[in-house]
Amino acid sequence: MKFSEQWLRSWVNPALNSEQLAHLLTMAGLEVEENDPAAPEFTQVFVAEVLSVTKHENADKLNVCSVNIGEAEPLQIVCGAPNVAPGIKVPCARVGAALPGDFNIKKAKVRGVESFGMLCSGDELGMPSDVDGLMILPSDAPIGMSIREYLQLDDRLLTLKLTPNRTDCLSIKGIAREVAALTDTVLNPVEIKAVAPTCNDVMAVSLNAGVACPRYAGRVIKNVNQAAVTPDWMKQRLERSGLRSISAIVDVTNYVLLELGQPMHAFDAEKLEGGIQARFAQPGEQITLLNEKELTLEADMLVIADSVKPLALAGIMGGLESAVVAGTRHIFLESAFFAPSVITGRSRRVGFSSDSSHRFERGIDFANVLNALERASQLIIEICGGEAGPVTEAVAELPVRPAVGLRVSRVAKVLGVSLSADEILALLARLGLPTSVAGDVITVTPPSFRFDIVIEEDLIEEIARLFGYDNIPVAPSASRQVILPLPGNARAASALKNLMVSRDYFEAISYAFVEEKCEADFAGNSTPIKLQNPISSQMSVMRSSLFGGLISALQGNIKRKQERVRLFEMARVFYGKDPSAQPEKLAGLAWGHRTAEQWASAKQQIDFYDVKADVEALFAPRQAEFRRADHPALHPGRAAEVLLNGVVVGVIGELHPKWVQSYDLGTAPVLFELDVAALVSVEPLTAKPVSKLQVVRRDLALLVDECLSVATLQAAFANLKNPLLIASEVFDVYRGKGVPEGKKSLAFKMLMQDTHKTLTDEEVDAVVADMLRAAEVNGATLRV
Repeated sequence: MKFSEQWLRSWVNPALNSEQLAHLLTMAGLEVEENDPAAPEFTQVFVAEVLSVTKHENADKLNVCSVNIGEAEPLQIVCGAPNVAPGIKVPCARVGAALPGDFNIKKAKVRGVESFGMLCSGDELGMPSDVDGLMILPSDAPIGMSIREYLQLDDRLLTLKLTPNRTDCLSIKGIAREVAALTDTVLNPVEIKAVAPTCNDVMAVSLNAGVACPRYAGRVIKNVNQAAVTPDWMKQRLERSGLRSISAIVDVTNYVLLELGQPMHAFDAEKLEGGIQARFAQPGEQITLLNEKELTLEADMLVIADSVKPLALAGIMGGLESAVVAGTRHIFLESAFFAPSVITGRSRRVGFSSDSSHRFERGIDFANVLNALERASQLIIEICGGEAGPVTEAVAELPVRPAVGLRVSRVAKVLGVSLSADEILALLARLGLPTSVAGDVITVTPPSFRFDIVIEEDLIEEIARLFGYDNIPVAPSASRQVILPLPGNARAASALKNLMVSRDYFEAISYAFVEEKCEADFAGNSTPIKLQNPISSQMSVMRSSLFGGLISALQGNIKRKQERVRLFEMARVFYGKDPSAQPEKLAGLAWGHRTAEQWASAKQQIDFYDVKADVEALFAPRQAEFRRADHPALHPGRAAEVLLNGVVVGVIGELHPKWVQSYDLGTAPVLFELDVAALVSVEPLTAKPVSKLQVVRRDLALLVDECLSVATLQAAFANLKNPLLIASEVFDVYRGKGVPEGKKSLAFKMLMQDTHKTLTDEEVDAVVADMLRAAEVNGATLRV
């Protein structure tokens, strides 16, 4: 909600400056997101009248103007604006003026002619306009008045970031009511008088969906002057609230929307056939809205219709066919209350939102319907003339506002401040809440404009806001702070994050819902969990893999010219609705250069083994195994399952080339995804004696099939569980002369040691023989 501070102060004017007012609203739960000046700072610019215009003798595009700024003698000013003409009134910056952009006006000679100031355009004053040339002021603008004073430029524009429950503050009236309550200042609302009918024309109104539209009112206004010009004061307030002026009648409905919070609409009465009815759409009905979007209506969409056709999508937007246009003579002005449940979600379904739907889906003041109709009628007749008919109203069952009980003792317990019943009643009275007292209980009947007051805690929150959060003392906690024990066979999840950060990764946080295509591409999931009411089409299903969020973050980094990206995320994925089907995963992504740019090493692309080292570090001191795997997101032949104690706990690999191309990544990132449960579960540490004896090394060269993996042989050696064998590592792979086709030579380094005695040759040879037999079982032979 954006609004002019001066407009607000016409309703309530507390003894606070702009910054203090913004702080007050923020501390009361109405967060002020922006507090900007209505116009940039500038000085010595006045309303001036152009008396005469003559061509510059040395320049075809320049004119020499005689300008009256309210002094004894007119000023001579050289001007090149195309719209300068005698008799117009414009802003004039005199010598010594300081304009936006650190532009100072000095006496000058332009092509030999002296100029004592500058006639200004809107752009030069920091107020961009569509006019090519000077800013033309109304003919009644007082000559010599400061332009800042005349245009009320010493104003501030405040933007509130409201929570969805505070619909009552989506209007000047609602915000003013809050400020008056918070500061205990007098509220000065506009005077609204009922417009006396001057004609007998009426439009019958019926409610065919009384639950969806329990109140609908309207009146005919005949012989309006659609060509009437919207007053400058109204245009200014609309523009400073972020709305552009369209036409006088539309501007009035928008103005009442901002002023009173009641959305309104005007129909061209001559385009209506029969009476007005609020009903649900019929199968196959179509409507073209004001934004020229054609819709086929669905059965749960509420419409305003005449006896033949739908006229408007209720609570969202009017139809183009019945819109007020340049030739409109008679209008039907509507004001209604629609149930929030009937409007909620419809805007998203049709692909756009409106100021009206934003309010209706949150709940507006149903008691304000007639008041707003009278206010709009009054303004239209003042600006456009016309003859007003009687108000026609249809009412069904309006929402019930059940009373809420508030215990005085409960207020003290929750807030930690002891307030008497009289003090609480005084605070609630400032909000305009009707109350009654019986013992310790204060009964409050929420007014029609406060849909957010439902339970006792809502009232306690209101008391806290009015009393002031800053005035509530902060007491030390009465509970003991106890560090929860951590079992010896587990580690905190935060330790995993710290480890990833230490290995040069940055944490990413992405949405749990993704595009359906993303699930198919990166998880091979053709039946993802679909959201019933998604935020957007790109967030329509729940993720079953973290890869999609990391790829999306990578795309954003690439667009911003990053050359090296390392990201990780720890979050849940969703295979089903049951909590057991929502495991927590740790995923990582590395892309670009192996190291940051430096003089000591050449640029090298990250590869599978760089990221494999990171995964091994996560499991250390346990040793993970890696086995070739096929995964829909990863490159075949460059992907592996991660196993721990023979159980698959994750996957690692290079992104598939088709996704690299499809998502425009340039080069392939390497990704991994692991079960957090496997990572946080660790083996308790046990002490082992450090041997003082020398390690014995033996090398074993084995001839194996090309397809046999090193991991298979290492697993076979580990299964021997020989206590003397402390390590077996590959240090050479050879293919070439002396090795048959389809074979490769693997050279293993065997390290053996005993903690109590020096090993004999016989003991060492026995270990080597056991290893050779285990290798032969897997098809390996000793290379000679």
